[in-house]
Amino acid sequence: MDRGTAWEAPVTVAELVNGGPLAGARMYGTGENPVHQVRIVDEPAVFGTVTPHTAVVLTGRAASGGWAVEMAMRRAWEQAAACVIAPSGGVSAGSEAVLAERLGVTLIFVDEDPLVTAVRVASAAARPEAARTQLVARCATRLAEAGGSVRRVLGTLNAELQGTAVAFLDPYGVRLAGRGHRGGPAEATVLAEVTVPSPDGRPLGTLSARGSARSPGWPAVVRTVLALAVAPLTASATAERLAAFQDAARQAALAERLLRDADPAAACPGAHGAGADGGLRTPGPGPAGERHGAPYAAGAGAGGGQAGVPEEDGALAGAAALGWPTAGPLTGYAIRPADPVPGGPVPGGPVPGGPVRGAPAHGEPVQGDPETVRAVVAASVGPGPIFRRGDGWVGWSALGPGALAAALAGVLPVLPVPCSAGVGAGAVGLAGVRESLLGAVAAAFVAPTGQIVRADRMGPAGLLAALPAGALRAPAEVVLGPLLAADPDGTLLRTLAAVLDEGGASRAADRLGVHRNTVTVRLDRIKAAGFDLGDPAARLALHLACHVLLD
Repeated sequence: MDRGTAWEAPVTVAELVNGGPLAGARMYGTGENPVHQVRIVDEPAVFGTVTPHTAVVLTGRAASGGWAVEMAMRRAWEQAAACVIAPSGGVSAGSEAVLAERLGVTLIFVDEDPLVTAVRVASAAARPEAARTQLVARCATRLAEAGGSVRRVLGTLNAELQGTAVAFLDPYGVRLAGRGHRGGPAEATVLAEVTVPSPDGRPLGTLSARGSARSPGWPAVVRTVLALAVAPLTASATAERLAAFQDAARQAALAERLLRDADPAAACPGAHGAGADGGLRTPGPGPAGERHGAPYAAGAGAGGGQAGVPEEDGALAGAAALGWPTAGPLTGYAIRPADPVPGGPVPGGPVPGGPVRGAPAHGEPVQGDPETVRAVVAASVGPGPIFRRGDGWVGWSALGPGALAAALAGVLPVLPVPCSAGVGAGAVGLAGVRESLLGAVAAAFVAPTGQIVRADRMGPAGLLAALPAGALRAPAEVVLGPLLAADPDGTLLRTLAAVLDEGGASRAADRLGVHRNTVTVRLDRIKAAGFDLGDPAARLALHLACHVLLD
């Protein structure tokens, strides 16, 4: 059905209540009947002149008390009326509501004068296209008043399109804002979907409206209203992206929160060792995020969401506005400046004494400020976070390890200081990015200046063997402190290292020359000291620490 035909189709009772002249009225029944005309009934005898698909408006004696309304509904059912509209004052909705369900006649209670209601409904029934256009115009005004706030835009859509659940979904189908549909399967129809573009033209997300198509014209109206919300949502994403680009601390806070929220182990502070992120934990959003009123700063740490899933309308919404990938194949990477020499350039700062090593395509040297470094990297690896950790930068991308390594190969020559880079193993979703970043940081640490090392190509043994044990001995002793206190002769430490190296108790027993049960008993003692070998991030930190102390 084309737009013209759909908009000229008769309005239904549900349309009159959901977005028309009866908005805000109490409705009992499905409201699926079309309304062709209106009839004011003040005496029971008038029912004999009511024709099918008529909205019956009760006044006078016909609306004087519950018994009169109940009788009117029975007569309306006999005449195949579209609905019965009664004044709410002095009438109980109890038995009448039950009768509406049983007879299939929609009952509506209104607060305003029934005669005024009759005029409004008659106008909508006589000119369906004008009534729908009036709703769209009202929505346009409300959306303009909502400004660039995603939540206010979605709140306006759900308030104006009553009976329809409107949500804003990210490119992966995760609800970022709006209302999730709570009806049964019969009412879960997708009425309309509109793609919202990001400032760079990529899909930012989708506006999705679900409900029951209670008239041929309602989906077309909903689609038109959703289209009106595209511009303010894109504008909101533009403002959010510009603000974040101007504030590296804000991006870092958002990225860290995404990783923290996606990792259930991060919510368990009682574990010993380096923590869920293997010693790379940084503070949460804090004042840097709060001072900008960022949407993802609200509700941080409230614990109201499902474990391991970032809260909706929060971190994921901020990530979607920035175009960051948060689902599907993801790969972490790290860029590490070469060790500075006395009097030499500061990592991330300008290089004194002439042009930098390498230059962009247009011949302009890349400046050393962090914002420029982030821009250069983002231009090569695509959308995704890049933020400071230690003296370098880390981030993740939707590229696979091979493609990401190739992209970074073009970045290193134009950075303002000599750097190396590491690429982690591929991960699925944010829950796996943390371990991918750990591998990337370790790979960047061992990579020669100007080169890139892939963690999934070196293997754990290569990474461990290349780490400088002297620099890491003190942190390793902190990580393994509880174990060392209970292991004066080093038996548990060697057992833990063998299990992590060999990947299981049986092979570790063969390497140590003991029975498998002996290894199992020692593992129980290790776990009793507070170490969770089932946590990938903690396992990697323990593996590194064992290597450092034993070598």
